[in-house]
Amino acid sequence: MMSGVVGTPYYVAPRCCGGEYDEKVDVWSAGVVLYVMLSGFVPFYGETAGETFEKVVRGNLRFPMRVFRAVSGEAKDLLRKMICKDVCRRLSAEQVLSHGINLEVETWLQ
Repeated sequence: MMSGVVGTPYYVAPRCCGGEYDEKVDVWSAGVVLYVMLSGFVPFYGETAGETFEKVVRGNLRFPMRVFRAVSGEAKDLLRKMICKDVCRRLSAEQVLSHGINLEVETWLQ
């Protein structure tokens, strides 16, 4: 177990805001990176670090149609499972790698 808040607020998992956490925080952060790669913006944005942390803790993940229209359902499914507020339901790194998604980025766009 790790503890303490370290990192850029946009990429920090909710558990980091509340104390102890495990390696699944890295899956959350990798999911946020993937979200940014596919959309060009972070999933939880705030004007301040405090606002950003509040949105991260709420964990209300959205896929705006104007941006995610061309993103495959398979890629969105993976994002939902990586950026999942419930750490018990969030995928592990091993599960991400065995998710079944074609890792060729071109297939993520329809």
